Amino acid sequence: MFKDIFGKKKNHTTIPDENQKLDIPEGLMMKCQSCGEIYYRKEMKKHLFVCPKCGHHHPLNAWKRINSLYDADSFEEWDRDLTSANPLDFPEYEEKLAKDKKKTNLNEAVVTGKGTIDGRPLAIAVMDSRFRMASMGSAVGEKITRAIENARKEQIPIVVFAASGGARMQEGVFSLMQMTKTSMAIERLSQAGGLFISVMTHPTTGGVSASFASLGDYNFAEPGALIGFAGRRIIEQTIREKLPKDFQTAEFLLKHGQLDRIIERGKMKETLSLLLKLHEKGGDRS
Repeated sequence: MFKDIFGKKKNHTTIPDENQKLDIPEGLMMKCQSCGEIYYRKEMKKHLFVCPKCGHHHPLNAWKRINSLYDADSFEEWDRDLTSANPLDFPEYEEKLAKDKKKTNLNEAVVTGKGTIDGRPLAIAVMDSRFRMASMGSAVGEKITRAIENARKEQIPIVVFAASGGARMQEGVFSLMQMTKTSMAIERLSQAGGLFISVMTHPTTGGVSASFASLGDYNFAEPGALIGFAGRRIIEQTIREKLPKDFQTAEFLLKHGQLDRIIERGKMKETLSLLLKLHEKGGDRS
């Protein structure tokens, strides 16, 4: 069974030739951010926005990720209307929040809820980098904490997909407090025997990487994800040394024992389903 978790599979799709790339309406095509290859957007969508040529994992918004994982019509969202205030009266912060709400159709940078994967219940929190670069303010921390607490009370596992620029500077110390709050919620879940799966996507940085994102019973990441606390330049200036080219990538962290596995996006549902089966109380683990 465990060999299934570590299996690999390549995705393939149709790549338009040079003639097809001419005079195509805007939005119909998309260019890979890594290799520069051009694809039909609808084909990339079928493959969860993973480049079939180089394997680059493009950003995936919260609802696309949820729909790629959960059984049809099984997902129930939590705390949809919970949103940030402006406790420090930071200039133009409310206007920026309103702009991101309109752009993303989200009230905050994380979507939480529960549903089933292959019939087994799973709670989830998915950060969406389109909203303030998924920085963790009071509302984001509160929603993630509530999701973890709900999972503990309902005695179901929880997975958190992190994608964040770190703490939200417009909320100052209120933002930094979320690091402790989310970490304490995970400790309570652990003491109750609950399962917490952390999946770090590109990028997972700052206070998010230094708190709940690194505390999973399983710590996973998507290929090529940037994961770290301080920026590369700051670290090099501090230690006065050049860092390896792959420093702070998922591959670097896996090599140095800070991740359990790197999982391609197309294999994520299968992996989560298998873990839920393995950890199912009183279930068949054959």
